[in-house]
Amino acid sequence: MKKIIAVFTGNRAEYGLQYPVLKAIDSHPELDYRLIVSGAHLDKNFGSTIKEINKDGFEVHFEVSIELDEDSEFSTSKAIGSGILSISKALAQIKPDIFVVYADRFEGFAAVIASTQMNIPTAHIEGGDITEGGALDDSVRHAMTKLSHIHFTTNEQATNRLLAMGEAEWRVHTVGFPAIDLIQEDNFATPKELKAKYNLDLNKPIVLFTQHSVTTEYGLASDQIERSLEALKNIADQGVQIIITFPNNDAGGRKIIDTIQNFAKKKFLGYENVQIFSSLGRYDYHGILALSLDPDIRVCCAGNSSSGIKETPAFLCPTVNIGSRQDGRLRAENVIDANYDPKEIYDAIIKCFDDSQFRLEVRKCINPYGVGDAGIKIADVLSNLELDYIRLLRKEMTIKGIKKNEWYQ
Repeated sequence: MKKIIAVFTGNRAEYGLQYPVLKAIDSHPELDYRLIVSGAHLDKNFGSTIKEINKDGFEVHFEVSIELDEDSEFSTSKAIGSGILSISKALAQIKPDIFVVYADRFEGFAAVIASTQMNIPTAHIEGGDITEGGALDDSVRHAMTKLSHIHFTTNEQATNRLLAMGEAEWRVHTVGFPAIDLIQEDNFATPKELKAKYNLDLNKPIVLFTQHSVTTEYGLASDQIERSLEALKNIADQGVQIIITFPNNDAGGRKIIDTIQNFAKKKFLGYENVQIFSSLGRYDYHGILALSLDPDIRVCCAGNSSSGIKETPAFLCPTVNIGSRQDGRLRAENVIDANYDPKEIYDAIIKCFDDSQFRLEVRKCINPYGVGDAGIKIADVLSNLELDYIRLLRKEMTIKGIKKNEWYQ
């Protein structure tokens, strides 16, 4: 009898990382998935990205609405509450053997609270990573770790952190970063497709830009994105092609969208080399980054998305990381950091295009997030996991708190 694996996804970026996991579960002879889709996937303001899931051929078993009716911290707290209720109802019907949740967002946090309080063994992907940049991600991610029962980490440093947090060694599995699976399969748009769809001139530089809010500074979101947009305008004035995508639905996200749209009306009017999209979809997004694999095509990823840190090394694509959102994130040598200063952002992007020494270093960079077999590793662990519910659900604390040499160990 196949194990029933429930999988939760709440936004486009998270789903792009879960795709290889879903694919591996679907292909495994001893596993069967039940997909719960929620959050921004169902919101037309953020691209209604459930369409991408349908296009990929996955069956959506439950559409779970999470109420996020305002752009505020209060609304996020309320959304977590509504998410717990809605997700609990779906899980009660599915009755999964194991529940799989990704990363560090409020929707996933709600999902983990729901599942663990229902005594459903819960597997968490990407625990142990750190982003010290003022977002709530670290606190949420670590809370999800302590609630979850099985852990799939993207790198050895993350594994060591989970062990240091008192997680038992048998619960923690270092599998790598699932998005690399897709990249290794060359499952992305071709240059020919991109030229036709986006009218790109591959002889001219391209900036792929996404900037999310920093959730502990969401009141500054409009000012922060405006400074980045000023830099992009100056770059567009040089004939560089700019592709802007909307942020996720964190507090401050709608402020960023409004600022982008207002800026476009006032300052990008008539700029054919500036394009704005709610979402590109994983296939096109990775396709644009993959243009960097050709050393004669100049592409730069800019903004503060984690994809700019974790996915771009696999494409040998230079990245300008703006602001503090990704502080502390493990990274390769292809990343340049810039503050919220138009000139600093401008200079960093131009360096990605014109600094031959830096571009050479980028082409030699090593991706610290694995080689592209995370999905298969996760499916194998899930299939071999003994469903001893007493052992799975009763979490032991491996740190005993013994005082030795004036330190608790």
